Amino acid sequence: MKFLKEWGLFILIVAIMAVLRFFVFKPVLVDGHSMDPTLADRERLMITTLSTIKRQDIVIAKEYDSTSDKPKKIVKRVIGLPGDTITYHNDVLTVNGKVVKEPYLADYQAQFKKDKLQSTYQYDAFFQRLARQSTAFTTSATGEANFTVKVPEGQYYLMGDDRIVSQDSRRVGAFPKKDIIGEAKVRFWPLNRIGGV
Repeated sequence: MKFLKEWGLFILIVAIMAVLRFFVFKPVLVDGHSMDPTLADRERLMITTLSTIKRQDIVIAKEYDSTSDKPKKIVKRVIGLPGDTITYHNDVLTVNGKVVKEPYLADYQAQFKKDKLQSTYQYDAFFQRLARQSTAFTTSATGEANFTVKVPEGQYYLMGDDRIVSQDSRRVGAFPKKDIIGEAKVRFWPLNRIGGV
């Protein structure tokens, strides 16, 4: 009894923290440039697995491909919910007939208009070539600036913020709910960029 009085609260707090860490909050590493400039390569995020997913949330999902039995974790933004009709017309997003603003794209869209992101992509000649060939900042998988997608029921349409280089639902299709791991809430690394996402 003396042990429980002295250590009970501490043990309870540690147990609660362990449950939250393993079942509710999880750390994730951003791998690649598909979410530039919102999230940079090698940044670390904390996600929650209990969020209700909404349009424009940043989520972590499992992506399967034919080269591996194990899925890879990807970080993307929710553009369409189950049953939505998504249309892009020269970089303007319409969801179910209503224009939806995408302020997180403003910086790269402006740079695309200025020089097709050539100065932004100086670090990668392949990205520069993709941008030079693109007719808009957001295009379909086949390069059209005007396209429409109907999101299947029970699935989510995900896209990266760096639309020129992102491999996302435009190429791999929508993601079923079971493959959405959680919502990104906080960036905790690097220290100079700590904060909500």
